[in-house]
Amino acid sequence: MSSLGRMVAGVAHEINNPVNFIYGNIPYVENYVHDLIRLVQGYQTQYPNRNAELQKLSEQVELDFLLRDLPKILKSMQVGAERIREIVNSLQNFSRLNQASQKSIDIHEALESTLSILYSYLGDEIEVVRHYGDLPTVECYPKPLNQVFMSILMNAIEAISRWSSKEKIIKLRTELVSDGETGEDFVRIAIADNGPGIAQEIQPKIFDPFFTTKDVGQGRGLGLTVSYQTIVSQHQGNLHCHSQPGQGAEFIIEIPLQQPKPLSPSKGEIGNRELGAGDWEDTTMKLGMEIRKTALGKN
Repeated sequence: MSSLGRMVAGVAHEINNPVNFIYGNIPYVENYVHDLIRLVQGYQTQYPNRNAELQKLSEQVELDFLLRDLPKILKSMQVGAERIREIVNSLQNFSRLNQASQKSIDIHEALESTLSILYSYLGDEIEVVRHYGDLPTVECYPKPLNQVFMSILMNAIEAISRWSSKEKIIKLRTELVSDGETGEDFVRIAIADNGPGIAQEIQPKIFDPFFTTKDVGQGRGLGLTVSYQTIVSQHQGNLHCHSQPGQGAEFIIEIPLQQPKPLSPSKGEIGNRELGAGDWEDTTMKLGMEIRKTALGKN
């Protein structure tokens, strides 16, 4: 997964330059084409009686259709270039391999980048409803946090896709909340769907390693486990779920606005390292070790 993420980020970086070149030059091409069209139309007005050769050439190139269709083609090229640019930017924002391990980010931008990557899964059937609050930037580890958004949103999409309801809706809600006891500010991010929901008896197990409600071979049951570790252990936050069968599910992420500073190493410790881009993989490796110890009956 880590190697794949680095490869995608590298490809996105390489695509970025030619895409920016195309995207940046389209407005100039559009202006030139409009000027040429105006010039041709001016000639048509001043010289309405064309000779036989020009008349034949005009019919061969279908001049009237060309003058109508060319601006439409340029517009579609602009829309396509904007979409490619949006995808590349989303991939770069999602991977954030070229940024510091701990960084202040716009949560809404991170959510939108993840939604853009999942565009093909959302399609036209699933509606995304946004209720975004007024949030300041949040200090966090962007790459693992984006992975959490990806995992929860993908679970919501799959749940809705299996559901028979005609209306398929995912709701995103963000708000700034203050702890009444400590006075600490934190951000609450709620991701809800109107899918089949989660049965009460299995809700306590959804964050357990390898637990999944999917068919054999369709899921490994680690997405929510690692998401929980990322939010609770790495970001000192909370991740919990509210669900009623037949009424969808809502996952609520709560993380502080600022992360606690890493402690200085005590005697005997090696180095003083902040949690970084590789900590998502480190968390997974540590989790795997704990799971193997449990399976072997070791403490």
